[in-house]
Amino acid sequence: MPPPSDTSALCPATPLLVEAAIVPGEARASGGLRRFAETHDLRTLLILSVLMAFSSISTDIYLPALPMMADALHAGTGAMEFTISGYLIGFSLGQFFWGPLSDRVGRRGPIAIGMVLYIIGSAGCALSHGVEGMIAWRAVQAIGACASVTLARAIVRDLYVGHRAAQMMSTLMIVTALAPMLGPTVGGLIIAVAQWRAIFWMLAVVGLLTLAALYTLPETLAVERRRREPLSHVFSTYRMLLSQPRLLGYAGVGGFLYGGIFAYVAGTPFAYITYHHVLPQHYGLLFALGSVGIMSMNLVNVRLVPRLGSDRLLRTGAFGACAMGVLAAITARTGWGGLAGLAIPLILFVACIGLIAANAITGALNLFPGVSGSVSALIGASQFGMGVFGSALVGVFADGTPWPLGALMAFFGIGSLLCAVMLVPRGNAAGELGAPA
Repeated sequence: MPPPSDTSALCPATPLLVEAAIVPGEARASGGLRRFAETHDLRTLLILSVLMAFSSISTDIYLPALPMMADALHAGTGAMEFTISGYLIGFSLGQFFWGPLSDRVGRRGPIAIGMVLYIIGSAGCALSHGVEGMIAWRAVQAIGACASVTLARAIVRDLYVGHRAAQMMSTLMIVTALAPMLGPTVGGLIIAVAQWRAIFWMLAVVGLLTLAALYTLPETLAVERRRREPLSHVFSTYRMLLSQPRLLGYAGVGGFLYGGIFAYVAGTPFAYITYHHVLPQHYGLLFALGSVGIMSMNLVNVRLVPRLGSDRLLRTGAFGACAMGVLAAITARTGWGGLAGLAIPLILFVACIGLIAANAITGALNLFPGVSGSVSALIGASQFGMGVFGSALVGVFADGTPWPLGALMAFFGIGSLLCAVMLVPRGNAAGELGAPA
């Protein structure tokens, strides 16, 4: 974290923000919350895992049904991929609202409102009879889901600091990796015995259950830590944050990675099922290998971050994503190795989330803990905003082959590496040392 004088020079017009940013991490949470974090790690982990899983379960569970939905809604391949893009647009834009709102009124209320929107959006998807309606309801569903994901990250920063926050975030990533692992498999089983609409009704029920579970978690943002200026000042906060090169580096590394991830999410159902003739039920198993990779790399991250620092591991993950993206482009273009030649580098690209996502999020939150809701929203918006482009470009350039998917994976992998090298330089930052901010 930069010295107070440096931060003040960057944003002299925002004294409340500066004061909040430089308060030591251990002093920000009340004694009661610290004791809760120490004695309820498992319960907190389970609830936060469910909240963070909404982004992946809402996109992954219906992937095996995409070809079936295209037939039922009389839509082409590219049009159905826009249902993912519509979700990501809503998810990205919603975070800019939920993050600052939570810094002002607390975490639980906005999450509860978001859950209600998620339930309504899921029901709307189940009742849709055209692809345009499906895209619109997916956006509503996403605006609700992003409240839980954005604010779960802020809750981690409310309760934990330094490398403990990075470890907790990585542990959450391990648990939430079960959602993309199980999602397509569950979706494949559902469409084997019922219509695709049953998937969205099930998501609505999951939203209801999560809304009930939310109230076993205490409010983690104490009244004295809440922002007091009007919400109209939100954009001045975002302008200040966007002027920080290192923060932009964390956002860019994760953003480009997620661009590739959602290109993968949108493109593999057709690359695997349509082009390589993989059964929908088997697609879920193949997709799950990426989640195994994510879990494995997060375990590595948990063990190594205290010794090597989160920034070093972040750069390692970006290098791996770049290498695997380029290899995926080569195999997609040449057809070398068939299905295995395409799937292996794609799975390894996805696995790099384990070394990038948690470290990018905690590195950014450690820079400005006083506005963790806004920082979390900015990081999340960069990730899912790039995801919009990734999923949309797969649809735009769809040609019936895996080549557009492979080319985009290379592009996003290179972008992630450039951000890591150019904007997150080596140095004595807290993230590099793995020390508390």
